[in-house]
Amino acid sequence: MNPDPWLDRWLPLLARTCAGRPLLELGCGSGQDTAILAEAGHAVIAFDLDPERLVRARLRCPSAEFHCQDLRRPFPLEGRNPGAVVASLSLHYFPWPETQAIVARIQACLAPGGLLLCRLNSTRDHHFGANGHPAIAENFYQVGATTKRFFDEASVRRLFSQGWSFLSLEELEVHRYERPKVLWEAVLACEAQGSPKDRFPSKDQP
Repeated sequence: MNPDPWLDRWLPLLARTCAGRPLLELGCGSGQDTAILAEAGHAVIAFDLDPERLVRARLRCPSAEFHCQDLRRPFPLEGRNPGAVVASLSLHYFPWPETQAIVARIQACLAPGGLLLCRLNSTRDHHFGANGHPAIAENFYQVGATTKRFFDEASVRRLFSQGWSFLSLEELEVHRYERPKVLWEAVLACEAQGSPKDRFPSKDQP
């Protein structure tokens, strides 16, 4: 059984939105989500910085196209326009200006109506570094050898305040790892730049 079936409820929406266009996955890791997306019929372009994880991802999902690169480099699209972007727990390692720049590049590669499915560390994610570590900036910590950013609802909305429409925003506890993890799950539609719309202005609405 998949311990983290988060994509299942969004597969019909992704199918309608992509409609034959590729899907871009940022930070695919060992390919757990990649395989689900490919099995649903998507042509997945995925990348990760860890070459060992990519070996496992290629074995798990040979039909996907994989690249080894940093998230801050240009996306490996080669002129292709994805219908959707999936970024599960991959946007939280960077200073705020770099995080904003990555989000802007995601927006730039999508046509209006294109989707971003995104999961971000919550400030309540205490098992995975949201407290007890040296602070670099507000909600941004040195956690072992890496840096990690944690989000409250206000900072999620601030990150996507320009040119995005929230279709869903929820704070959830998931069981993908040995200990429970608390995260924000956001589904957003790309809008015209400078015309933000919140279809669901609170996480408590459906």
